[in-house]
Amino acid sequence: MRFDLIIKNGVIIDGTGAPPYKADIGVKGDTIAAIKDLSGAKAEKILDAKGLYVAPGFIDMHSHSDVGIFKVPIADNYIHQGVTTIVNGNCGYSIAPLTDLNKGEYLKRIRDRYPDFNITWETFKEYLEAVETVKPSVNIVSLVGHGAVRSAVLGFEPREPGKRDMKLMKEFVREAMQAGAYGMSTGLIYVPSMYGDTDEIIELARVVARYGGIYATHMRNEGLRLIDSIIEAITIGLKSGVSVEISHLKASGRPNWGRVDAALHLISDYIDRGYDISADAYPYTASSTSLSALLPRDIRSGSSEDILERLKDSDIQRRIRERLDNQLFEERFLSWRDVLIAYSKNHPEYEGKTLYDIAESLGLDPVDTLLKILMEDELATGMILFGMNEGDVEKVISHPYVAIGSDSSVGPFGEGKPHPRKYGTFPRVIARYVREKRLMSLPEAIRKMTSLPARKLGLWDRGIIRPGYKADITIFNYYTIEDTATYENPHSYPRGIAYVIVNGEVTLEEGRLNKEVRSGKVLRRR
Repeated sequence: MRFDLIIKNGVIIDGTGAPPYKADIGVKGDTIAAIKDLSGAKAEKILDAKGLYVAPGFIDMHSHSDVGIFKVPIADNYIHQGVTTIVNGNCGYSIAPLTDLNKGEYLKRIRDRYPDFNITWETFKEYLEAVETVKPSVNIVSLVGHGAVRSAVLGFEPREPGKRDMKLMKEFVREAMQAGAYGMSTGLIYVPSMYGDTDEIIELARVVARYGGIYATHMRNEGLRLIDSIIEAITIGLKSGVSVEISHLKASGRPNWGRVDAALHLISDYIDRGYDISADAYPYTASSTSLSALLPRDIRSGSSEDILERLKDSDIQRRIRERLDNQLFEERFLSWRDVLIAYSKNHPEYEGKTLYDIAESLGLDPVDTLLKILMEDELATGMILFGMNEGDVEKVISHPYVAIGSDSSVGPFGEGKPHPRKYGTFPRVIARYVREKRLMSLPEAIRKMTSLPARKLGLWDRGIIRPGYKADITIFNYYTIEDTATYENPHSYPRGIAYVIVNGEVTLEEGRLNKEVRSGKVLRRR
């Protein structure tokens, strides 16, 4: 047999957690055709992987590249990490479905970052078709966001859906699932997903369950009420029959450090009883989200214009100060030095600086500084929040039912001061937690990046190196693989990834990205 591609002399880690073994791999088209000694075989292209490990392409279980993939379809920050598939639509945020009730607000938020961006779709099916037109370098898996579904029917107001509203919301979820969504996500600390109660989510999750999809949740609380939030997520799974994925599992805030022991025990207990409960996490002690997430829940209701109008009110400013003093310091034991500006629409000079340092330079109180930045940026400000404990991260990352997710996105190289997870998540797991700390074996770490998320999603022809499976492959040097991105210098590609193959096409060769090879596919759940 003649192959299109042969990978020879490599040591294969197949993604199942099994021990490594030495063999050649023959690829025909986008599929692995043979795994054996191919020393006498012919091919259009031969890669010599001597001294390297050959693994399935990494699957990022938690990405936010719904918009970024349109701007940077080469997805260079992911390809350089060895990632061949990303999961979008997390934390309740997808940019479909759209109606007159939510399209304007979504477009405004997107244009705060990308002024020339245009939306050409309304349904989830139309969104997936639009992604296909940009020919991404990575495979795209999409979830439908509860926030998008809710706002398409109810706008951004904190009210309960009536019977007709719920019927329309179910129709939107059904359309997304029929179009190929892999499930539904919630962002229960974000407007408007936070307004959905448990019963509302159960009703929508039942639709997802009928199509075999997953329920991925950014829970209501990752601090003092972490266990209550996990119980809610599990309850939704039990009552709807849906498979549950707990997003970026963590214990945030110093008083809550150590709670991950109880969280992992609870998750494991339900897994042992036969329920499909799992989680994902990133290997860092800092999180990242919008700076406006620090505002009290009631202040964040409605549209961006509604929020900005409230921020001008002196009585509301006083309430914000009181709430922040309580929530940030008394509940979390964090300081303004723990809040780093990652992106500012109108003040790039603030990027990479803490709110404490910015307040000092402006001669203002930190709360006044926060309000000033939010108002001048029209809420388009991103932050990094240092609130986790390394010991907790180690326990979560090494748990057998926790997959790896960057919680980051595709975006222009050099823009802002993003979280280093944007460039370093997957190499960091291998370099820090396998090679340096020896918290888990290399085959186990690869399993958590490949077959574990593939099984959860139902990607039955990806995530394992096996004949008949798609040729998504990452080849790396175990001794040199390393993340180089830092909080001070986040725009830095990792080292040690030699080759990345997406659907049989060599996208990264000897560490260099071929921008012309864009062989990723928009994957649809069947």
